[in-house]
Amino acid sequence: MRTRSRGTSLLEMLLVIVLIAAIGVLAAAALGGGVRGLQLRSAAKEIAAQLRYTRTQAIATGRPQRFTLDPAAHAWSAPNGRRGEIDEAVRVSFVGAREAQPRRGEGAIVFFADGASTGGRVRLSVERAAWDIDVAWLTGEVRLRRGEAEPRRETAQ
Repeated sequence: MRTRSRGTSLLEMLLVIVLIAAIGVLAAAALGGGVRGLQLRSAAKEIAAQLRYTRTQAIATGRPQRFTLDPAAHAWSAPNGRRGEIDEAVRVSFVGAREAQPRRGEGAIVFFADGASTGGRVRLSVERAAWDIDVAWLTGEVRLRRGEAEPRRETAQ
């Protein structure tokens, strides 16, 4: 008499793959701070990249180049018509040289032909997570690092 060996069906294999994928997505979201955390990190990397681009343009052209940031509008601009927006859920703050400020409420970092800059810090934060993009004034080096978000202030009523 022949015995039939039982294997796994295609449906069972697909179910296992879907479960593994779901667990992986949940784990990544938990470790990375969720979707908001991913948006925050992505925005910080984009701004750091554009600051580095601005510095490179200053060195390559031999002329000062300006990166501007409008925290209220959640927008930035870089040389050669580069522009971008930052998600509304992300809080944006800027500290930099007042002399480089194009208009009230906007911030700017100017990079010079030798690579130096006016320096400054862009802080992006969501809930309890934050990223700081620091630009050294002497060298123009752009550094991206995790920051500590300020605790929410309670208002008395």
